[in-house]
Amino acid sequence: LCVFSSLQLVSLLLIGIAAWGIGFGLISSFRVVGVVIAVGVFLFFIALVGLIGAVKHHQVLLFFYMIILLLVFIVQFSVSCACLALNEEQQSELLEVGWSNTNSARTDIERNLNCCGFRVFYPNETCAADCLRNLHCKPCAPIMEEYAGMVLRFVGGIGLFFSFTEILGVWLTYRYRNQKDPRANPSAFI
Repeated sequence: LCVFSSLQLVSLLLIGIAAWGIGFGLISSFRVVGVVIAVGVFLFFIALVGLIGAVKHHQVLLFFYMIILLLVFIVQFSVSCACLALNEEQQSELLEVGWSNTNSARTDIERNLNCCGFRVFYPNETCAADCLRNLHCKPCAPIMEEYAGMVLRFVGGIGLFFSFTEILGVWLTYRYRNQKDPRANPSAFI
């Protein structure tokens, strides 16, 4: 049961972080927040399926919980390893692609980091930073690159930790699923 509660804790943590980001005005992109909340709700329902399957000793629910948890493990382990394996050049390329493809994230970054433009700021571009009033804005790329490595290592480490708790959950579910139901008719197993 502790594996189910840890998955519920992760799901509630994702939902809480998204709400916190909106509440403090750190994130204004509803697409990003929507995806984070959707993943949190999905994980919460998967944990609920596993919990109901364990309490009722329902073989089908436990099987689907085990398969879905295995798929979540594979995705989370892959993303965590990718976060930990990116070098500085790859991080810079990833930041540039993200910068050029999302306007709402660009606005959030400029406002929160008090910078304008990616590598160079052109006067005809729009900028949401307060430094624009003084006309002494730094480009955003060096500021983002300074924190990107630290954030990717942190996210990769946390993801790696929780991916191993998920594979432990798959193993425990497999073991529990193959046990006899203590509430069942004892003569049915003879």
